Amino acid sequence: MRTAEHVDHASLANWGAACLRAVGCSDDDARTVADALVQTSLWGIDSHGIARLPHYLARIRAGSIEPRPRYTVTRTAPGTAQFDGGHGLGIAAAFAAMALAQTLAREAGIGAVGLCESTHCGAIGLYTRQAARDGLVGIAFTHADSIVAPARGTRKFLGTNPISIAFPRAGGAPLCLDMATSAIPWNRVMNARREGHRLPPDVALDEHGRPTQDAHAATALVPLGGVSYGHKGYALALMIDLLCGPLNGMAFADRIAPMFGDLTRRRRLGGLMIALDPARFAGGAMLAQRVAEVVDAIRRQPGDVLYPGEPEERAEAQRRREGIPVEPGLRAEFDDWTRRLGVAPLR
Repeated sequence: MRTAEHVDHASLANWGAACLRAVGCSDDDARTVADALVQTSLWGIDSHGIARLPHYLARIRAGSIEPRPRYTVTRTAPGTAQFDGGHGLGIAAAFAAMALAQTLAREAGIGAVGLCESTHCGAIGLYTRQAARDGLVGIAFTHADSIVAPARGTRKFLGTNPISIAFPRAGGAPLCLDMATSAIPWNRVMNARREGHRLPPDVALDEHGRPTQDAHAATALVPLGGVSYGHKGYALALMIDLLCGPLNGMAFADRIAPMFGDLTRRRRLGGLMIALDPARFAGGAMLAQRVAEVVDAIRRQPGDVLYPGEPEERAEAQRRREGIPVEPGLRAEFDDWTRRLGVAPLR
């Protein structure tokens, strides 16, 4: 059985950007998206990392993602705006929407930007960390097509609908929560199918609503909290769906176009990017220092307690040294796109 090869992160980013330029993306968007995907892989979040690039390329070729979208921004109040992503790459649009939220927060204390007419935006923690590195508190939500069964249900209805919150931290990387409201992301199922791996127990259901570890038999995920406490993840996912879909004029739940269905169909996804200026609050002047103190207090707890984002920081340190693991099936997809686009091979 072939094992994963380890590829230098810079080589992956350069190859990814070349592929995106080859299908018509601007230099800026190509670099932004490739770097974001590789950064996500460095964090060890392979479900949303560079493995997603072939899907984006296929959608651009199929016409459902615009390689050079026209964004439309409408300021609706001092601290709010609507950002139309023009059916472009969701990662580029989400970075731009959060940047707008940051600008609004500097002006009004809070910036809330609704994102519409967008596509898959990768790991939502990319955008909250962007705000936190700017000294702001970042909050972000996005939604996805139907793949998670509601609590006590047996069929898919909601998306994995993630949430992220990030705080600036003195002397360190932002303290960042980035999690799906399902037991696992659906992209982890797709990765398991591609590589022939089994799923963890109690995270997925088959077509009869029974738990399964067979990635090919899985038709729905279990909400965060599992069988006994899934009502919490289910309710949170529902609220996030409303914030991202109906609030922004987009669809919800099982009315959203599937990610891995008809690649010619527009996704029309929504999102919500929020930035808070700590200086407008009583603890703002010392917030970053207090967050650092919280992290130090967590480190002193008995046991092997990690703070949010620490697993990603550890994974990044290791993968910068050893390279990003690329499974054989994924490498075959990369090589296929290299030939189809005529770009320099990935080394």
